[in-house]
Amino acid sequence: MDTFPPSTTPDPGAATDRPVVVIGSLNMDLVVRVPRMPSAGETLTGDGFETAPGGKGANQAVAAARLGAPVVMVGCVGRDAHGHELLEGLAADGIGARHVETRADAPTGVAVIVVEADGQNRIVLAPGANARLDVEAVERAGATIAAASLIVMQLEVPLASVVAAARHARAAGVPVLLNPAPAQPLPDALWPAIDLLVVNESEASQLSGAPVVDAATALVAAGALRARGPRVVIVTLGALGVAWLDEQGACALPAHAVPAVDTTAAGDTFIGALAVALRERRALREAIALGQAASALCVTRRGAQPSIPWRRELVGEFAPRSPTGAA
Repeated sequence: MDTFPPSTTPDPGAATDRPVVVIGSLNMDLVVRVPRMPSAGETLTGDGFETAPGGKGANQAVAAARLGAPVVMVGCVGRDAHGHELLEGLAADGIGARHVETRADAPTGVAVIVVEADGQNRIVLAPGANARLDVEAVERAGATIAAASLIVMQLEVPLASVVAAARHARAAGVPVLLNPAPAQPLPDALWPAIDLLVVNESEASQLSGAPVVDAATALVAAGALRARGPRVVIVTLGALGVAWLDEQGACALPAHAVPAVDTTAAGDTFIGALAVALRERRALREAIALGQAASALCVTRRGAQPSIPWRRELVGEFAPRSPTGAA
């Protein structure tokens, strides 16, 4: 069983001169827009096709960078045109990529995304080089992880690497934010190493075993998940808002009412914004409000990284809600 150093009760905003370190996936998104999902065996003509940089890890890194944090990315791409383009994209957003390794033994990861007319999406992943982000690669980034203000991870890379990164962070007193997506069972020893667990409704349901359909049921699932060790559990509910549970108790905020064009990267944008606000020593409620505002603007645009906003854009109807939850 993996073991972790004792908790140091880290403060996510304790070192505002330190970067957010994102450990995770980089994909090239292949996006097809359709009026509806095809039935089994049916061929359906789409309304358009485009490629765009994506991957949950890279999306979260881009969101954090555009919203105001210095960011370092840890991951793997292939030695191919997609990998070159993804690295150029990180550089354009000012994201440190010295720990993004280029591998000759696997192609860059690809996500095939089908977007319906109402903006909802369905995604199929071919991990490619993301599966090469092994424990040894995490070890090579160990000093960078230890110097972070916060590490952010997902599950589009090997789980053993996520565990190794959490161990490094815990040893250095660095807070861990985990977005367990795609959802899968987590090792028992990993749960107490998580400071902030961020899940959507389906992930919350799968990990807790409790169905999530609204804020009330989200808090039930959050309670079951928090009992395993995380200090904070946040459940994003799309148009229904966000519910969370921490040592202060349970709370919820409604979503911004916006016309959704494409929900791709909305959750990643929320997480990137959350990481930025916590690094700035903002209260959790303020951090969640910033995440909601950024993700609301994100869904009004097409694509993954092309839809992620800059901090200066969060004004007017997309301004973060007040700490009281009022509009």
